[in-house]
Amino acid sequence: MQEKTVILEKCNGVATITLNRPATMNSLNRELVDEFTAILHEVQSDGDVKAVVLTGNGRAFCAGGDLSYLASLTEPAAARGFIADAGNIAAMIMNMEKPVVAMVNGVAAGAGFNLALACDIVYCAKTARFGQSFVKVGLVPDCGGMYLLPKVVGMHKAKELMFTADLIDAETALDLGVVNHVVDDALLPETVCQFAEKLANSAPIAIGLMKRVLNRSNNLDLETVLEFEADVQALCMQTADHKEGVAAFKEKRVPQFTGK
Repeated sequence: MQEKTVILEKCNGVATITLNRPATMNSLNRELVDEFTAILHEVQSDGDVKAVVLTGNGRAFCAGGDLSYLASLTEPAAARGFIADAGNIAAMIMNMEKPVVAMVNGVAAGAGFNLALACDIVYCAKTARFGQSFVKVGLVPDCGGMYLLPKVVGMHKAKELMFTADLIDAETALDLGVVNHVVDDALLPETVCQFAEKLANSAPIAIGLMKRVLNRSNNLDLETVLEFEADVQALCMQTADHKEGVAAFKEKRVPQFTGK
């Protein structure tokens, strides 16, 4: 039986999604994209999942598109369909009202870099490397890179990274704001697991609404954001989670949120 190209594990409210083509550095082909998409749908609809971790098996997070598979897409319609479906994964990660944590265990290149950017929080190993490698093979960034990277590093730096395809190390990625935390390789899984469980134990309705507004905030003016804040805050104030949070604060205990 052929091993799945994407593995899903669930524990303590956290779903861990592992890209599983280590021989190709977890590069994207049709099978992986389809399995990844199906798993994201499953995770989104699973009420027991409160947080998501995305990582890769082996020495890479994701090296981008599988060049051998891309070469087989000789019809423009097939090529466009595959790139659009891969890009939809980035959109699903961003639009999911659950926090998604990238655990970048190794190289994140091309589309792999951009899938990490689509996540809400990024942890990486000290040995991780990041590269917008597209121009090396005569391609342009996809999976939302041309939308996401300028928002993180600024337009001029985004152009430099994309035009040159230079690799950057973990500390440079941290300085640029590409990642939140750099962790010793051996400690990365445990560190990310603890952080993801912390998110899973937080207030899911509030986090989902924060994510929705924050993802739109760069394209909104202050007045519109204030309106959104008033709407979603009024909603949160009616939830059982808010009442539990207030009670826990008064009773000096840890709140037990239920997502209601």
